[in-house]
Amino acid sequence: MQQPDDPAVYRLFAMRAQVAPDALALVQGDMRLTYAELLDEVDRFAAGLHARGIARSDRVAILSENRWEYLAIQLACARIGAIAACQNWRLAVPELRHCITLVSPALLVCSERYAETAQTAGAGLSICRIEDLQVAGDSPLAGGADDGLLIIYTSGTTGLPKAALIGQRAEVWRSCVLRMDLGLAADDAYVAWAPMFHMGGTEHSLATLMGGGTVIVTNGFDPAAIVDAIEQFRIGWLLLVPATIEPVLAELQARDPVVMGVKVVGCMPDLVPSATVAAITGALGAHYLDSFGATETGMPPLSANLIPPGAAPASYPKALSMLTELRLCDADGRDVPRGQPGEAWLRAPTLFSGYWNNPDANAECFRDGWFRMGDLFRQEDDGFHFVGRAKYLIKSGGENIYPAEIERVLLADPRVIDAIVVSRADAKWGEVPVAVIARNCDTLDEEAVLAMCRANLAGYKQPRGVCFVDDSDFPRSASGKIMREAVEAMVA
Repeated sequence: MQQPDDPAVYRLFAMRAQVAPDALALVQGDMRLTYAELLDEVDRFAAGLHARGIARSDRVAILSENRWEYLAIQLACARIGAIAACQNWRLAVPELRHCITLVSPALLVCSERYAETAQTAGAGLSICRIEDLQVAGDSPLAGGADDGLLIIYTSGTTGLPKAALIGQRAEVWRSCVLRMDLGLAADDAYVAWAPMFHMGGTEHSLATLMGGGTVIVTNGFDPAAIVDAIEQFRIGWLLLVPATIEPVLAELQARDPVVMGVKVVGCMPDLVPSATVAAITGALGAHYLDSFGATETGMPPLSANLIPPGAAPASYPKALSMLTELRLCDADGRDVPRGQPGEAWLRAPTLFSGYWNNPDANAECFRDGWFRMGDLFRQEDDGFHFVGRAKYLIKSGGENIYPAEIERVLLADPRVIDAIVVSRADAKWGEVPVAVIARNCDTLDEEAVLAMCRANLAGYKQPRGVCFVDDSDFPRSASGKIMREAVEAMVA
């Protein structure tokens, strides 16, 4: 007996258009598209790709700012079984050329804004502008659950970016886990402000369109546009990375809007002062997402804990995501005892398919059917506590120091806007931790920082130096994370 194919991305989206053709699918400024209208646009893009010879498993590189057509092209790729390789327009041309060349695209699709960059970084490739891609006609409905769908590049803070391939089956499972972990309804809206070359822009938008909700597309981070959206739509999850919370809070305080409803806000509270967590959840009446996931894993392994509105926790124990198996292992792959730091190894249907054209990275990250994240956690009775990156460990006088343990203490002080702990070479100890802090109050001086660390940390974990910087001076990735290696170079 032939087994039916698993659900696939385009088919699930098209099913929503069949069930509720007049439901609102996409909003961008004054533009509105119903599900029926968006389906027609997607099919025209698919016909355009097919007319240019794009077939199943071919890569289509996309270089564009956020716009509704970006999502339509990805859905068109899902229809024909092609793979959308989402390019980071923030990269320098040599870095961008590496990312494009790595995946050998059959076509590079660009917006007018990045047409010149596309010609330079994609020299020798077939290049098409978004406005010229749609045609009337048909295309094969070839894409299925076994096909790849997205290539999202890792941050590359320690080297050139790697290209993570995410399949259609994994995308479907990711949309399911997102809803289960966060308690979202199928028709909740989503604000797509994060760049579409990241999960926050692309993946959660596709999940919304597979479920029947509305995606509000903005051209980058715009606090006014975000507040406009929460006045007009019921938002399931308002994604705000750490660096974006304060500007949205300021907009909310200035406007005092009537909020239609936000269920969950934020992510990665370990990187946010607890007072800020309390302020944004109190302002919106929403829970804060105590998350830990990755491009390679989706929301798992640890994104099922929601912090109540107005709460300012001293620590952020994480809860295991649905449909996820997790082990904490030592360097030899043995499970560590409860209370000891171990690297997160997981199995989940949300996992990516591997790094494109990078067998060495795949051999390092996969072992015996498990994916090694490179992130360290400690399991306690109240949940899983983030310890740090396995590759970023400060060894001072023979003792292991995990920066996240010190950072949690610093970020708990309301005078701290943001903070990071890095390593600095030391003649006596080999290396020592240094705290780099952005503050909002001059009463937080070096002695005050050292005093709070003495009260909360073992002696060998004390920072051996404190540097104060403006928050704008922190080098950040596109997702808002402070780039540790860059800060380390600043204090060397």
